[in-house]
Order: sequence, then C-alpha cells, then structure tokens
Amino acid sequence: MAVSIASHDQLIQASWARCRDYGLDHQSAPDFGDLSAACLSELLERQQILLRTTRDEVIPQFNHLLGNSSYLIMLSDDQGQLLETWGTRRFIDPRQQHGFVAGARWLEQGVGTNAIGTALACSEAVHVGQDEHFLKRNRYMASAAAPLFDAERRLIGVLDVSSDSYLPASQTLGMVRMMSQSLENRLIIARYAGQYRQLSFNTGSNNLDSQWAGLLLFDDRGRILAANRRADSLLGQPALQHSLEHLFQTPLPELLQHAAGQPFAVQVPGRNRFHCLLREPLTSPSAASNRQPPADCDPRITKALRQAGLLLEKDIPLLIQGETGVGKEVFVKALHEASSRRSQPLIAVNCAAIPAELVESELFGYEKGAFTGAHHKGNPGLIRKAEHGIVFLDEIGDMPLPTQARLLRFLQTRCIQPLGSGDPVPVDIRVISATHQDLSERVRQGRFRQDLYYRIAGLSLTLPALRERSDRLALIEQIHQHYRDADAPPQLDNKVLQHLLQHPWPGNLRQLASTLQVALALAGQQPVALEHLPDSFFSALPASQTVEPSPPCVSDEHDLNLRLQALKGNVSALARDLGISRTTLYKRLHAQGQAEG
Repeated sequence: MAVSIASHDQLIQASWARCRDYGLDHQSAPDFGDLSAACLSELLERQQILLRTTRDEVIPQFNHLLGNSSYLIMLSDDQGQLLETWGTRRFIDPRQQHGFVAGARWLEQGVGTNAIGTALACSEAVHVGQDEHFLKRNRYMASAAAPLFDAERRLIGVLDVSSDSYLPASQTLGMVRMMSQSLENRLIIARYAGQYRQLSFNTGSNNLDSQWAGLLLFDDRGRILAANRRADSLLGQPALQHSLEHLFQTPLPELLQHAAGQPFAVQVPGRNRFHCLLREPLTSPSAASNRQPPADCDPRITKALRQAGLLLEKDIPLLIQGETGVGKEVFVKALHEASSRRSQPLIAVNCAAIPAELVESELFGYEKGAFTGAHHKGNPGLIRKAEHGIVFLDEIGDMPLPTQARLLRFLQTRCIQPLGSGDPVPVDIRVISATHQDLSERVRQGRFRQDLYYRIAGLSLTLPALRERSDRLALIEQIHQHYRDADAPPQLDNKVLQHLLQHPWPGNLRQLASTLQVALALAGQQPVALEHLPDSFFSALPASQTVEPSPPCVSDEHDLNLRLQALKGNVSALARDLGISRTTLYKRLHAQGQAEG
C-alpha cells in the first residue's frame, strides 16, 4: 500500500513542478483555449470512431454503475481537447462551464494539475483529489483519468471520471480503469475482428469475457496483429513482437483445433496455465452474417432472417436450432445488426461453458459480500449488462435445471434479483436462445423444463446444415475469397470445387472455413489443388463417392519412377502433375515398393 501512495504522491509532485515551470501559480485562472467552430467540427469528424465507440458501446455498459452517482465522464483526444461529456454537471463551478464543452483543452500548461492533463503527461492512470489540483479554482472537484492506447500502443486520448469530493478515490480510479480497458478492447475488435481470429485468455475460466482478459488478434499464420495491454501483462512480454506459437509454446494447429466459443486450457511452460477462448472473424463470409442476404442465399436462411427480425421487434423470444457449426452465432449477430437495438449491447452467454455453480451469479449478478469469494464490488450479471439490448443464450440445452427455474421467473417478470439482494431490478432486453440439441427430446427426458421450453420458443427456427443448403457454391466461393491472399489465384479449380460441393460437411461452415484455410496455406501462390486438401477431408467422404479423379495414364511403374526422379523426388509436384492427392500417390508408391520387395 505504501508503494502505491508514494507513486501517487510522486506523480502529483512532478505535475506541480511542471506547472511552476509553465509559469503558473495557485491563483492563475484556467485557460481552456479557444477553438474555432471550423476546427471543432474538424476535430469531431476526425475522432468519430473513438467518440462513437465510447458513446454507443462503453457508456451504456457502465450505466448501472453511474446512474445513481454524481459523475461526469469526459472524453478527450491526445491533445487534451474534450470531445464529449456524459453525466451530471451540477457540481461544476458556474464560472467554469465553458471548460466542460467540446473543444475545451485540459492540458497542464493551461489548467494546471488535472486528471486529463496529468494522465497525458505521465501516460498513466491517475487520481487528482480536490486539493491536489494546482490551481485553486479547480479544487471543487476530484477526478480520475486513464490514457487510451490503440493496438500499436500509441496514445490516442484520455477517459476521465469527475465528481464532487465525496466519492472514494479508489472507486473512481477503478471505474475509469475498467472503462478505459473496455474501450481499448472494443477499438481493437472494431478494427481487426472483421478479418482475424480472436483469442481471449486469462488465469481463470469465469472471466474470459471481461475487459481484464488478455486479447490477441492473429492471422492464419499465427502472427499477432493486435493485442491489448492486459495480454502483455499476463504474458510478461510484448505480444506484438511474437507469434502465437511462441507466446503459448504450442503449435498453431493444436491451438486452432479447439472449437470457436468453447473454452480450453493451455499450460505455458514456465508460466501460468491459461484459460482460452477462440472466436472466428466477426464478419464471417457466410451468407448469414450480412444484414441483407445476397440474392443467391438459401431461401430458408432468407426466410428465417426475415421472420426472426419481425418477431424480435415484437419482443417474442426466439429459439435458433441447428447442428454445430451451422452459424447460429453469426445468424444472431446479423439479427442484432439489422434490429432497432443495434447500437445497444449484444451479450452472448455460453450456457455450456459457465460452471453450473456459477451460472446464477454470472447471469443474474450478486451484491458485494453475497457469498464467500464474491468480488468486493459485486457483479451486475450478464443479463443486466444487456440492458436495452439483446441477450443471446447459446447452448441453452446445457443449462442446469435450478438455473432454468430462475431464468423462467425472469422471463415471466422481466425483473432479476441478484444474489444477496432483496430488491428486484427491472431489465429491458430481448432474448434469443440457441442449441444444437433436440430440446423437445430433453423435455421428455426430464432434463429441460417444459414451461421454459415454451417460453423461449416463441418462434423456433432451424438453420439448415451446409450439406442441405442450396447456396453451397456461393458460400464456398465467398469463404475462399475471404481467406485467400491478394496474390493467390482468385478462382478455385473445377475439380476441387466439385469435391467441395460433394462433401457431407459434418462440421458445417466451421469445417468448410478450416478446410479452405489449410488448403490455401499449403497452396501458397499456386491454385488450390486436390493435393492441398487435408487427408481428413477425403476420409470423411462416403465410400460410394469418387474421392480421387483418375490419374493421367502412366504406362508402368517404371515411368512413374522416372517422372519422380525428374522432379528430384518432389512428391508434391508429381501429385500435382498427376492430378491426385499426395496421400494417393504415397499409397501407390508404397504398394509399388511392397510389390518389388
């Protein structure tokens, strides 16, 4: 504790020294600058992404913490210029109202020691109490601010929480740190998650969706393209300088074998055991991810999107069913994007991933001290985080029966009662559930409540498996275009395309995307050929289907050996020339060797 206080005191003392160097004294009047209307308009236009993300995504997430307190949230750019404020202004000195409008500048040079200017000067989160302001005119408030960094660790702005002096410094500083971390994560995701996979990781399995989880975004080769600061802290090294394989000491294929959305654990040699969660690119190339489905989209998907969109606006619960990998989560994201609630949160809850004993506290929240081990600040719960938005209950068929009863009660009353609290809290949300299981069968088995089944299935939609979809060709081409490098051939070979169309795809869209990624990586700048498809692709084909095209005529095995020698033993090149996979060629060479033996 003493280290923390000393560090804080040093920050304030250094700031006061700078203020004296700037020629300020305690009686100086704050100078907030004078930005012209044209410059202000240009500033706000330039900072639209930062401003919109804060306003539409972060502020609503923390409304439940801010609503009953005298807080004012301020967002500035990297020059200390205010972009917007939210919250109460009643504690502001009437003589300084002009300092709290867009364009006002809060640098130490003009305003003395203050949370925004000092956070910019030292690139650290800082709390500035009333009497710690250098200028006496600012000593009517207390503030905490945290600098904001982009994925390349460049300083891009500051988030500030100001209030009167009656709120604990630790509470205000903790809140602004949470908000700034959430904002940084969302900016990274908004920039990169449309094209690249995400890996969230933490030392515990129950907070992989929190702002304190490490966040990595990486390409098909495992190169880290973006990372939050929490990732650096957990890994003990800058994530941007390394590959995923290096950071986790695990081969990339081994990491990628885990299904998206399903938590898994990785033991990093010499470091912690991390709990991880993979997510596919948010703008998946599958047709269901588009707000308006393409003209050649399977009619069942088009109809499902249209019906679900209409009923979602009427507050009729939706149940999305389908095999694993058919794109249920992508379908729900498309619904959210097309709905009137698209600017509000979409909170996804994997009911199969949360331990049974934690489901109630994670969904409905808890008050501080509600149980042994509870966080000292309590937890609002995932449902309350979805206020004014949509909660997506994925794999709801795996929800424990006791929690099903609580969920049913919530759906009937639209009020939640956090653990340890006697006061119900009304919540305005829409509910979408999904499962790959047959819920009606689970009802018959007594493993799912019948009354809850009827409550969540106001409209039940079943997404077709990939093998049943009429738009398979379009999906294959879209996914191929999405993952291929710019210098790779734009079209798939007809032979490859026919094999892809004939495949049963038990893993659906997820398996198709994985297969094409592997093939493209093996092909490099060459056209994808049958030899580039993984062996597992051929083993999944029904025995009655033609797995390989007939190879070109080779007069005898001697001719085969001569051709292999001419290619200096390059089996891949020979397989490509023959139009067969390496697996088939190896089998033929092996059979030849046995015959000669």
